[in-house]
Amino acid sequence: MGIKHPSYKAAVVQAAPVWMDLEGTVAKTIGFIEEAAKEGAKLIAFPETWVPGYPWHIWMGSPAWGIGKGYVQRYFDNSLHYDSDLARQISKAARDNKITVVLGLSERDGGSLYIAQWFIGPDGETIAKRRKLRPTHVERTVFGEGDGSDLAVHDLSELGRLGGLCCWEHLQPLTKYAMYAQNEQVHIGAWPSFSMYEPFAHALGWETNNAVSKVYAVEGSCYVLAPCAVISQEMVDEMCDTHDKRDLVHAGGGHAMIFGPDGTPLTQKLPEAEEGLLYATIDLGAIGVAKNAADPAGHYSRPDVLRLLFNNKPAKRVEYFSLPLDTAEPVPAAE
Repeated sequence: MGIKHPSYKAAVVQAAPVWMDLEGTVAKTIGFIEEAAKEGAKLIAFPETWVPGYPWHIWMGSPAWGIGKGYVQRYFDNSLHYDSDLARQISKAARDNKITVVLGLSERDGGSLYIAQWFIGPDGETIAKRRKLRPTHVERTVFGEGDGSDLAVHDLSELGRLGGLCCWEHLQPLTKYAMYAQNEQVHIGAWPSFSMYEPFAHALGWETNNAVSKVYAVEGSCYVLAPCAVISQEMVDEMCDTHDKRDLVHAGGGHAMIFGPDGTPLTQKLPEAEEGLLYATIDLGAIGVAKNAADPAGHYSRPDVLRLLFNNKPAKRVEYFSLPLDTAEPVPAAE
């Protein structure tokens, strides 16, 4: 008799946040958590920096323009601190609905911001907090960076071995291999939106980045949940204070997807400006079949030829220490 492998329903979010409105976006987050749970989902994944929305203004003008428009202060003030009542509301929603949540957020820690993913269990307890290893391009004007401890996969029993990356972390071959080597089974690939700088920046478009998610699934022989945000018309109207800026962005850009461990699309896409949840069944038994063909960190690897050097230790900014007190009797000086 064959072994029964865990199987469950997962959801990904395609929607626009209540941009730069922390309370509004947290309320919308809880609404999606409740909706997914009612549909029987055991896991829900949110886009990159879903709370309080991706800082699209950094692609629209100079840092001085962003400061003058008040975006820098607003974005900082509306980013989420883990030790806050609003964060506790999200944890409570996960617990009340008995669902695992992977939330994309702008994390506020002291005077710095980080592109983060927060893994919350169905008991409302934190499974893990991670930060994007290296913010991309102009993101470095806003966010700090993570370290090797953020490249981790978590064994969640019935949900499988769960990990996550943000946006163009999926274009870093060594970063991906660090995840594959931990036998990741379900991957949350969080994306912002794909409606900026079209059509002259193909690398930022949906075709390229949906393909990146698909390839991750095939390379890692894992499921890929790829939530994706939407840019609302209200966001466009607020950011585009000149005609030339309206040539840089349009409303929409939502291209959420779910891929199986052989790269098969497991759901139909929503129209790019439409909000909603996409669902798929995660059957962990399918991973063994996919890895039988190509296990990138197992039988299909050649460690005698190529190996990854991976420092997975947290990078502490400050190391605290103290010198031992000298309690011994003083030694008399020689005459």
